[in-house]
Amino acid sequence: MRDRRSSGGTMSADRSPPPADTEYDNRRRWQALGVGLVAAFMTLLDVSIVNVAVPSIDRALRATPSDLQWVLSGYALTFGLVLVSAGRFGDARGRRIGFVVGVALFTVTSALAGLARSPEWLIIARLVQGAAAGVVNPQVSGLIQQLFRGAERGRAFGLLGATIGISTAIGPLLGGLLIQLGGEQHGWRWVFFVNVPVGILAVFLGWRLMPARPTGAQNRHRLDPIGVLLLGVGVTLVLLPLVQRQQWQGAAKWLLIPAGLLFLVAFGLWERRYARHRPPLFDLRLFGLRSYTLGTLIGLLYFAGFTAIFFIFTLYLQIGLNYSALAAGLAITPFALGSAAASALSGRVVTRYGRPLVAVGLLVVVIGLGAVVWVLGGSSHVSVPLLTAVPFLLAGLGSGLVIAPNQTLTLSEVPVPQAGSGAGMLQTGQRIGSAAGIAGVGALFFSVLGSTRGDWATAFRHSLLLAAGIVVLALIAAVVDIAGGHPRPRTTS
Repeated sequence: MRDRRSSGGTMSADRSPPPADTEYDNRRRWQALGVGLVAAFMTLLDVSIVNVAVPSIDRALRATPSDLQWVLSGYALTFGLVLVSAGRFGDARGRRIGFVVGVALFTVTSALAGLARSPEWLIIARLVQGAAAGVVNPQVSGLIQQLFRGAERGRAFGLLGATIGISTAIGPLLGGLLIQLGGEQHGWRWVFFVNVPVGILAVFLGWRLMPARPTGAQNRHRLDPIGVLLLGVGVTLVLLPLVQRQQWQGAAKWLLIPAGLLFLVAFGLWERRYARHRPPLFDLRLFGLRSYTLGTLIGLLYFAGFTAIFFIFTLYLQIGLNYSALAAGLAITPFALGSAAASALSGRVVTRYGRPLVAVGLLVVVIGLGAVVWVLGGSSHVSVPLLTAVPFLLAGLGSGLVIAPNQTLTLSEVPVPQAGSGAGMLQTGQRIGSAAGIAGVGALFFSVLGSTRGDWATAFRHSLLLAAGIVVLALIAAVVDIAGGHPRPRTTS
C-alpha cells in the first residue's frame, strides 16, 4: 500500500509478520480468536433475541409500550455509542483489559436483567449491557488485525462474519426455545441468564489468552476526552430519534439528526486539530483510503436493509399470523444456515476475488429477497415459513458473501495501531444503519398496514421491497469500488 500523507503525518499499514513470541504461536492465536468470537456472538445475539421475549416481559412486569421500546432500543443505542472510544482504548491500552472488563460487565448486567422486578430495573440493566457489548466488539476486530495476516486474516474475518450473520438471524429462534423451556411467565428471564455461564468462562479464558498490549503500543497516550464527548453526543443525537421513532410523536424529534450531524462535524474538526500533537480518538486519514470509506458505506447500507428484514418478518409471523415465538424463529433459520455456510467459504476466498465477491453476495441477497416477495404474492398464511425457506436460504448465502469479506476488505489497509478505532467506526456505521433501516422499513410497514386496514401480507411485501432497495444501494457502492480498480488484498501484509 502506498503511504498516505496529510497534515497529521504519514500513515502506512503495519507489514510486520504475526508476533514471533512463542506465547502467541499459531494455536494460541486461534484460541484467543475463538474466545473473542464466543463473546461477540453473545453480545450480538442480544440485539435480536429479546424481540421474541417482549410479550412475556409485558405480562410479567406490566411494562408500558415506552418501557418495552427502551428495553429493545436502549441496548442498540448504548452499543453504538461506545464503539469507537472502546476501540481506541484497546489500541492504546491493550485488547485484554478492554475485552475482559467488557465481558465481565456484560455478564453482570445480564444477570441483573434476568432478575429485574420492574421495567425501570430492566431498562437500566439493558442500557449498561449495551455499553458493555460496545466495549467488547471492537476488541475482537482489533485482535484479528493484530494477530493475523494475509489469507489467515481473511479466514479469521470469515469466522467473525459468520458470527455476526448467525447471531443476528438466529436470535429469535434461540429466544423462542428458551421461552418455550422456561414458560411464558419466566422464560424471558432465561434469555438473559443464559449469558452468565458463557460470560464467566469468556472472562477467565480472555484473561489467559488475549494479548495484554499491542506490539509497540504507547500505553500512556491520553484517550482524547473532548473527542469522546463530541462523538458520543453526535452518535446519541443521530440514533435517539431512530430508536424512539414509535414512542416520540410528531416531527420535532427528527431535528435531533441534523443537530447530531453538527456534533459529528465538530468531532471531525477537533480530531484534525488534535492529531497534530498526539494520537487522536479516530484517525480521519482512514477516510482517505477508498477501501475503508466505501467499505464503511457498504456496511452501513447493508445493515440498514439486512437487520430490518428480521424485524418485519417477526412482526408479520407473530402478530399478523399468530405464530409462536419458536415457530417464528424457525422460519428465519434458513437464512442463518445459508449465512454460516457462505461465511466459512468467503473467508477463504476473499483474498483471491476481492470486492467483486461482495458485489456478487449483495446481488444474491437482492435476488433472494425478491424471490420471497414473489412466492408470497398468492400464498396462504399456513404455508409462509415453508414458502420462504428456499428464498431466505438463498439470501443467507448471499449475506455470507457480504459481511465477512466486506470486513476484511474495509480493514485491510488500516494500520494495526488504529485497528480498534477503525473497526469501531465501521461497527458504529453498522449500528446507525441498523437503527435507520428498522426505522424506515418499519415506518413503511406500519403505514401500509394502516392504509390497507390490517393487510399484514401486503405490508410485509412492500417493506421487504424497500429493504431490498437499500441493499441495492450497497451494491452500487461496491460496483463503484470495483470500477475504481480496487486492489485485492495481499496474501501477505
